Amino acid sequence: MPKPEYFMNKYITFSLLFLLFLQCTQLGLEKEKSSGSEGILLLLGTSPSEGTPYTWNLPAGFPKPKVPSDNPITVEKVELGRFLFYDTRLSENETQSCGSCHKQADAFTDGLVVSVGSTGQSHPRNAQHLSNVAYNLRQTWANPLLKKLEDQARVPMFGDNPVELGMKDREDLLLERLQNDPDYVSKFKAAFPNDQNPFSVLNITKALSSFQRTLISGNSAYDKYQAGDLSALSASAIRGKNLFFGERAECFHCHGGFNFTDTVLHTGTVFEEVTFHNNGLDSSRFVSPNGGLYEFTFQESDRGKFRAPSLRNVELTAPYMHDGSIPDLLSVINHYTNGGTGDGTTNPNRDVFVRNFSLSESEKQDLVEFLKSLTDTEFITNPKFEDPF
Repeated sequence: MPKPEYFMNKYITFSLLFLLFLQCTQLGLEKEKSSGSEGILLLLGTSPSEGTPYTWNLPAGFPKPKVPSDNPITVEKVELGRFLFYDTRLSENETQSCGSCHKQADAFTDGLVVSVGSTGQSHPRNAQHLSNVAYNLRQTWANPLLKKLEDQARVPMFGDNPVELGMKDREDLLLERLQNDPDYVSKFKAAFPNDQNPFSVLNITKALSSFQRTLISGNSAYDKYQAGDLSALSASAIRGKNLFFGERAECFHCHGGFNFTDTVLHTGTVFEEVTFHNNGLDSSRFVSPNGGLYEFTFQESDRGKFRAPSLRNVELTAPYMHDGSIPDLLSVINHYTNGGTGDGTTNPNRDVFVRNFSLSESEKQDLVEFLKSLTDTEFITNPKFEDPF
C-alpha cells in the first residue's frame, strides 16, 4: 500500500498544476479582452497590422470568392491595385497598362480580334474579359497550370512570347519608377505595412490581383428578373432564356451556374473540376500557338480545347472565341447550330454538346436578346473600377 507521503506529493503536484492552469487561463482572458477586435479581424482573414479588411458586397446567390491565405484582401491593396492596373509605367515604353487591353466600358476586354502589345506585336488570342475573374478556376484561355491571379499577373508584365507590357528582365526599372512616385510610397506602405521594403514584384502582383477580385458583376436585367422583377426581361429574352437552359440548345452545359461557365472557384468549392472544350472551329484555328490545351499536354485529343469563358456581359465582349474569329452573337449561335465551322463539324475531338441542331431565325434572335440581358451597366460604369489617373 502506498505511503501517506505519496498521496501528499500527488496532491501538491495537482494543486500546483491547477493553479498554473488558472493563471494561464486568466492571462488568456485578459489578452482576449484587450484584443477582441484583433480576433474578429483574424476570423475575416487579415490582422490589424495588415490593413483594413475588404468587405464583400456580393449579389444575391453569389458565393464568396476564394482568396489565397498568403494574400488576404484589404481596402489598401485594392486601392493600390487599381492605380497599378491603369498605370502605363508598368510597360517598358510606358505606352500601355493592364487597362489598355482590359477596358471597363467593354467589361474589361479591348474589342479587338486579337490584342496588340506595347511594342506593336499582335497576340495570337483575343483578350478575355475580367467580369467575375475572382471565380476563375484557371486563368487565361487554356493553361491548366495557371491557377492564381497573382501568378497570372506576371504573364503580361514579364512574358515575351508574345510581348505584352515588355518588362522582362526590367524588374529593377519597374520598381525604380514606382519608388520615385511619392504617392506610391504611401500607397505601398499602407497596403503592406509589415514589409520593411514594400516595393517588390510580389507585392505588385498581390495588389493587382486584389483589385481584380473586386470586379464582381451581377446586376444585369437577368439578375433583376431572377430576383423577382418580372418586367426586367422582354418576352423575347424570356423565350431565349428557356432555350438557353433547355435541352434543345443546351447552352447551359458549358455556360451554367451563377457565373455562366462550367469552371468556378469559391469558398464553397469542394472539388475542383477543370474542363476544356473543343468548340468545333475549323482546324486552321488550332495551329500553334493556338493549340489550346494541346500546348501543355501534347496530346492530339487536346488540340483546340479551351476554357469556356463566363457569358457575363457577353454583349460587350465581341469578337468571340479564343482567336476573335466570330464577329457577333448571331454568328456564334449560327456556329453552334451548324455543329461547328469548316472541318470542325467532323472533328472527333469536338465537344459532345457542339452538334447540329435547328433553330428558327426568331428563336436565334430570342437567344441573342437573352444573352444581351446578361449585360450589367452598373458594372461598366462603377467608379470604384475606373481609371484613377
